[in-house]
Amino acid sequence: MRLVIDGRQVEVPSGATLLDAVGAAGLVLPTLCHDDRLTTVASCRTCLVDITGRGPAAACSTPAEEGLNVSVNASRQMRRDALQSIVAGLPPRALEVPADRSELARQCADYGVAAIPGSPAPPERGLDHSHPYVKLDRDLCIACGRCVRVCAEVQGTFALTLVGRGANTVVAPGTGGPWAESDCVSCGACVDTCPTGALSEHGLLNLLPIERRTLTTCGYCGVGCSLEVSTRDNEIMTVRPATGGSVNRGHACVKGRFAHGFLGAADRLTTPLIRKNGTLTPATWDEATGYVAARLTEIRNSAPDGFAVVSSARATNEENYLAQKFARAVMGTNNVDNCARLCHSPSAVGLAATFGLGGGTNPFDDLDRCDAVLLVGANPTAAHPVVGSRIFQRVMDGARLVVVDPRRTFLARHADVHLRPRPGTNVAVFNGLSHILVRQGLADTDFLEAHTSGYGELLGLLGDYTPERVAEISGVPADDLIRAALIYGQARSPAIFYGLGVTEHLHGTDGVRTLSNLALLRGAVGPGTGGGVNPLRGQNNVQGASDMGALPDLLPGYQQVKDPAARTRFVQTWQTGLPTRPGLRIPQMFASARSGELKALWVIGEDVLATDPDSTSVRAALDACPLVICNDLFLSPTATAADVVFPVAAWLEKEGTFVNFDRRFQRVRSAVAPPDGARSDFAVLHAVAALMGADLGCATPAEALAECASLAPLFAGISHHRLDREGPLHWPCESAESPGTPRLYQDRFATPDGLAHLAVRPYLPPGEQCDAAFPYLLITGRREEHYNSGSMTRRTGNLRLLAEETVDICPGDAAGLGLAEGDRVELSSRHGTAVLRIRVTDDVEPGQLFAGFHFPDATVNSLTSSVEDEFTGCPEYKLTAVSISSCS
Repeated sequence: MRLVIDGRQVEVPSGATLLDAVGAAGLVLPTLCHDDRLTTVASCRTCLVDITGRGPAAACSTPAEEGLNVSVNASRQMRRDALQSIVAGLPPRALEVPADRSELARQCADYGVAAIPGSPAPPERGLDHSHPYVKLDRDLCIACGRCVRVCAEVQGTFALTLVGRGANTVVAPGTGGPWAESDCVSCGACVDTCPTGALSEHGLLNLLPIERRTLTTCGYCGVGCSLEVSTRDNEIMTVRPATGGSVNRGHACVKGRFAHGFLGAADRLTTPLIRKNGTLTPATWDEATGYVAARLTEIRNSAPDGFAVVSSARATNEENYLAQKFARAVMGTNNVDNCARLCHSPSAVGLAATFGLGGGTNPFDDLDRCDAVLLVGANPTAAHPVVGSRIFQRVMDGARLVVVDPRRTFLARHADVHLRPRPGTNVAVFNGLSHILVRQGLADTDFLEAHTSGYGELLGLLGDYTPERVAEISGVPADDLIRAALIYGQARSPAIFYGLGVTEHLHGTDGVRTLSNLALLRGAVGPGTGGGVNPLRGQNNVQGASDMGALPDLLPGYQQVKDPAARTRFVQTWQTGLPTRPGLRIPQMFASARSGELKALWVIGEDVLATDPDSTSVRAALDACPLVICNDLFLSPTATAADVVFPVAAWLEKEGTFVNFDRRFQRVRSAVAPPDGARSDFAVLHAVAALMGADLGCATPAEALAECASLAPLFAGISHHRLDREGPLHWPCESAESPGTPRLYQDRFATPDGLAHLAVRPYLPPGEQCDAAFPYLLITGRREEHYNSGSMTRRTGNLRLLAEETVDICPGDAAGLGLAEGDRVELSSRHGTAVLRIRVTDDVEPGQLFAGFHFPDATVNSLTSSVEDEFTGCPEYKLTAVSISSCS
């Protein structure tokens, strides 16, 4: 539609507001109560314009109409008066907030508004500085409600409200009391939207002028949020979600937004360490790299397979590429793996077997068009908060939600149906849902005939998985199973998101494949119209580490080590021979160390003693291995057990790329320099290789990605230059002209025959069973406040938000054991013990317990077993039989 703004004709789409039209005319209005992401309230009146024939109107809430004639310049005095009335109720310091931190101060400066001399001071309303990150100055609050709306509509927490009446109306935590004791999840959205500085960050540094802003990608979970880092004098002032961020859309979580204080922690490693006479002793970089190079040269010359490297899901793609190249081209072994082995290796294998490629099928933005979400074995509110918020937004907008999880998570409480299967029974549940889809005539037979194989065989299996039999196996009521299947089956565009509750089982790969059957039965993937099947990745670059070939059987781009054509490409470029036999997986590396066969293990950025299962056996492996090398930021338990420790750079201090959970390559840029004495993993690998007489090439991260792209067809069109110019790109991206592939399999599946392969997999019992000695099932997972082993977040204000690990137990079990909130208990399994305080909650079912793994001193992973998925070696973290007894 066309309308006139200050004599200039502009055109805006249907549904636009006058504010949109004013923007289209190149003009800017004050909008103190408005945020484009939020519902409009039109309460501040600072965006008033004059419509010919109608009079004043709030531009933010008035629909644009064909033929309207709108005056902006002539209504300037009305907006100035609105600003002046707001300022009259505030102390003079409201206009002293730096203009780049206060919309109010900036707009008042533009309109010549100042505090009126001699006007009475408004009554003081007080401060709340109880929270480690967010501070509230009530005297600067104008009751615009933006913080309340962003908390509800973007974050989905509903932690804030407006209290008081008239001029005394201010924002407050909805639960009453101090901010730190509220339901706030510390995402910082309220700080980012506050127009006056009433809500701001702690610290004086963020009030100083900014020297530099750096756009980078978050180094915590695998969501891949775009962040803008403001710095001064090589110190971080603020980290804020980038406007228009590719996944996060201007939102972030407590970790990405605030948990960067670990960079300056007093115990940050800045000097290499070498074990001498049993003690880790400071050494120079020349000494440490020379020592490692000499030892590894001896091993390479005598037994190359005596070396192994655990690469890092926290490192960049370029560092992972260099690590696997070091193992293969310098050491002559395929003994390279990464922590995907412990989390999503069943996803890579299961999705590849079903669809052809080992990544999620759809971009996360497809959530916007989904009318039903099946969320399985994942608690994104805690593990991937931005994803959790967007799923919740979609549910509030009307999408149906089915949650399959033994725990009653936040999203489970808001689900249409919550299925709570016994841990280890996923395959039975997924087969049962498939049975109902077929029985109810909800299978898309045209899609199945055209695009899949194995449907007849699957029908033969599904006959055994009636709702009644699945109920016996899983404990899920048959009626609930039917309701869930109907919601998914009747949706026009359903999406599946899943997490480690599917993969970390003895039969995790079967779980991925039988879950994928549901999407195929509905035609909701590939050439179909649905949201596909999407694993939620845990660490920031767990997808990228595998993409780069940090796997024992796969070269970069998921090319088989045994494939002669692929091997030839690498041999020609690297100018060296390549081993043909697949290498050791992480569990096999530890077993080889305990048996005396492994002579050197290089662990890059992983605390295997804290995060790997059966940590007692892991410690035995590290003790038995003659040379353990560790790259880390801090003296972690693994670093403490190492023979050589290299101090390395963190994600905010390096250049490169990450790949997020929906296959987006995204740039990582150095916001600050690492401390003196720390180097990037990229530089460490180069230094050791050079001293061994090997040239790894790839002098810069950009060159490393370019070399990888030249060897891996999936990434052929991706480069630093292109990412800097165009932004994120989804693989496959097979040429410089390709726009990337956000949505996979639009024409055909990537299997040799072009068909998706339905999985005919029966339910098999889990690896551990409860008995009289160990009557409870322990599930492990993530807490919202911390990340992985906690080495970064425990050195930030997040420790004030969650100071220790607890074990969750239901009220009935706690009462039956005579336990109360906060009591210390000892958990014992067939593998180890741990002492924790209990948290009484109905989140867990009777007979089940839950604990996180972010506090190594809690030794939770000493309880977990060495049971692993038969196809991938992924451990069964989600099911450990334990006993529980009071420590009092």
